[in-house]
Amino acid sequence: MTFLLIFLVAAWGGAQNALAGGGSFLILPTLMFSGMDARAANITSCVALFPAQIVTGWTGRSRAAGVAGLSLRALFAISILGGALGAAILLLTPAAFFARIVPWLVLFATGVFVWGSFFRSAAERSEHIGPVAAGIAQFAISVYGGYFGGGIGFLMMAALTLAGENARTASATKNVLAGVMNASAVLIFLFSPELRWQQALATAVGATLGGLFGVGLLHRLDERALRLAIAVIGVALTVGLFYTQS
Repeated sequence: MTFLLIFLVAAWGGAQNALAGGGSFLILPTLMFSGMDARAANITSCVALFPAQIVTGWTGRSRAAGVAGLSLRALFAISILGGALGAAILLLTPAAFFARIVPWLVLFATGVFVWGSFFRSAAERSEHIGPVAAGIAQFAISVYGGYFGGGIGFLMMAALTLAGENARTASATKNVLAGVMNASAVLIFLFSPELRWQQALATAVGATLGGLFGVGLLHRLDERALRLAIAVIGVALTVGLFYTQS
């Protein structure tokens, strides 16, 4: 029953990751419920979600794109370097500090996305952050993604939409970059004794199937509905994260 629960939650999380992000916040508590501590669950989740990230990124790759002045290849390189640095930090420092600031990061990312999607004027929407700011943002998100990973979808959606991408393109781009930034982290975590292979397998299968469903749904949603769904998920996750820490 425990492995069935992990599979079902991972399927939901994989679909959510493909659309907007935040699936890790469902998967991590479930892995901890199976008997792991937070650090082992984090490592196991990172490795287990990697196949789903590759599949969803590859499936939607035709919609992925760079931002003005910053190519998709450059975003690749930034994401790989940041992911490796974040993974190294995880193995060297305790996760308690980052766990405390996760709700604030998700709140910030959701707020930025909602403001950019629904409250910016037409004139303001024509103004975007430049390639340097976009590159710095992606590197910081990649370091965070290699360290913890929860909420990276929202953070990338916020950064990419501020850099000028529409929501559909930003969703496809962040799916590609999520796999890229985790590739270096996964190579490091594969040698960790804290990795739980049985739980990782159940999570990987569920998240991959759910991710494929999410990618298919991404192509069917219109732009405003997608933005609204992302905003609702972000608000719900933020409230839930603050509640669990209270």
